[in-house]
Amino acid sequence: MSSAPARAPARAGIRVTRWPWWVQVAGLYAAARFISACIFMAAALHQDVNPWFPAKPDYWSFINIWDARWYGEVLQNGYPEVLPTDGAGNVQENPWAFYALFPLLGRAAAALTGMPPAFALTLIAMLSGLAAALVIYRLFRLRAGHRTALWGTVFVSTFPVSPVLQVPYAESLNLLLLAAALLLAMQRRYLWAMPAVVLMCLSRPTGVPFAAMLGLLFLFRLWKHYAAARADATRLGPASAEAAGLTEDVPHSRTQLWWLGGLTAVSGASALLWPAIAWAVTGDIRAYTKTETVWRGEDLVPFKPWFDAGIQLFGPVLGVLAPFVFVALFAAAMLCRPVRALGPELRLWCVCYLGYLLVFLHPQTSTFRMLLPLFPLALSAAVVSRSRAYRGTVVIMFLLLQIVWIVWLWAWAPLPGGGDYPP
Repeated sequence: MSSAPARAPARAGIRVTRWPWWVQVAGLYAAARFISACIFMAAALHQDVNPWFPAKPDYWSFINIWDARWYGEVLQNGYPEVLPTDGAGNVQENPWAFYALFPLLGRAAAALTGMPPAFALTLIAMLSGLAAALVIYRLFRLRAGHRTALWGTVFVSTFPVSPVLQVPYAESLNLLLLAAALLLAMQRRYLWAMPAVVLMCLSRPTGVPFAAMLGLLFLFRLWKHYAAARADATRLGPASAEAAGLTEDVPHSRTQLWWLGGLTAVSGASALLWPAIAWAVTGDIRAYTKTETVWRGEDLVPFKPWFDAGIQLFGPVLGVLAPFVFVALFAAAMLCRPVRALGPELRLWCVCYLGYLLVFLHPQTSTFRMLLPLFPLALSAAVVSRSRAYRGTVVIMFLLLQIVWIVWLWAWAPLPGGGDYPP
């Protein structure tokens, strides 16, 4: 009799595993967002007076701060035709730093439903995050079994900065489009990937690393194509391997290479689309880059900000070495077995995206949020061990770090010199 209650959770767990995959993913993602909402609400109770609202705001007010206010500005007023400047002619902060797809969708949703703009943006962000979790699971299933892919998706859903997926930021929309583009590329559906890539490049600045990834992938596939032609392809033979679903072992045909090359060209052009739009509207060819660099307080010099940050944190000697150590550690991680399990596409994406950050990013507290596109590494983390204790510990650690991220960076706490660290 006493053992019946102990067996109840096990029976419930078995029933859950029999649910359709999309129900499992959606349920786990919703649970993760509910926990994040609780953390937001708890942090809001301790929020003092700030630039946006009185102390102790409600949940909806609390999540509509920081960049959410900029997206709301774009939704309601659009983009300026003339860049705002100060008395010395220096460009000031303005909406051109925020890509148009997310606020345009918010404007359409608000117009169709009559809901307030802030709620429309929040709804789009939340639905995009849910859709992204579903697509990420399908992407992970190409490289792992159901349970491991599900745990990888849970890791993404509970990642320390994952609360940003439920606030009016473009991260959730960009994550959805990025995951969809990667999924289609891995399935060799290059034509279908083109619209996903164009939309992705209009949501956030991920087009440059994606184009670089596709260019390297094209060269890799081209080499494999001609190497297979000389060496009589794989052991199974192309037709048999493809019939067995082993697309990774099947060299690209000439037609597939043409489509991959076309997708690479579309990606390269799309990466320049938003700066070109800013140029066309304002008449300033550097409108976008001038706007982006306003927040860092200096012109863009590739790699330099990482060395500046290293020197500030570790001193003049160790600080210069710190970026090299970081790159070496990342390279070693890319060569370990769990990461190799990702396959060439996802590994190339992680390498190219980190390279993009090293070249163009000004490292600061927002850097944590910008690591979200490295989500394929969540599958590698799930591959490390099948132990439920290990995987559960990772989730608990991520949830605790969510508290740190929200309380430290999302909540407003003025610094001695004014302002606050952005999330």
